[in-house]
Amino acid sequence: MATSKVTYNGNLRTTNVHLRSGSEFITDAPLDNNGKGEAFSPTDTVANGLANCMMTMMGIKARDLGVDLVGSTAEVTKHMEANPRRISKIEVKLEMPANVSDKNRKILEHTARTCPVHFSLHPDIERIIDFHWVK
Repeated sequence: MATSKVTYNGNLRTTNVHLRSGSEFITDAPLDNNGKGEAFSPTDTVANGLANCMMTMMGIKARDLGVDLVGSTAEVTKHMEANPRRISKIEVKLEMPANVSDKNRKILEHTARTCPVHFSLHPDIERIIDFHWVK
């Protein structure tokens, strides 16, 4: 079974539907590529996918460790290059709860850095991952 359906709406906008749940979101081309920039761009979703995957995998591991990560955040910065136009760098700044032991921090950071999206990105995409255990 397919995972999702993408419909081109015109004016450089798509609607994306997750078939199992019916959840949906739109994308727009960014301002620097002839778009309106009124929603996530397709490359934004790739960069955010890295942070989402990292946090999801850490959530699974945290549950096993008895650690509560609720309220953790990730700030994502995507950098583009031309010729060919592509993502050149993704920066993810994670703010995590301060009350996690050093041992569990190391386990969770390793889990994040080995998530499936991290391994799926092209090796030429630079990844800068910063953990801040401050919340």
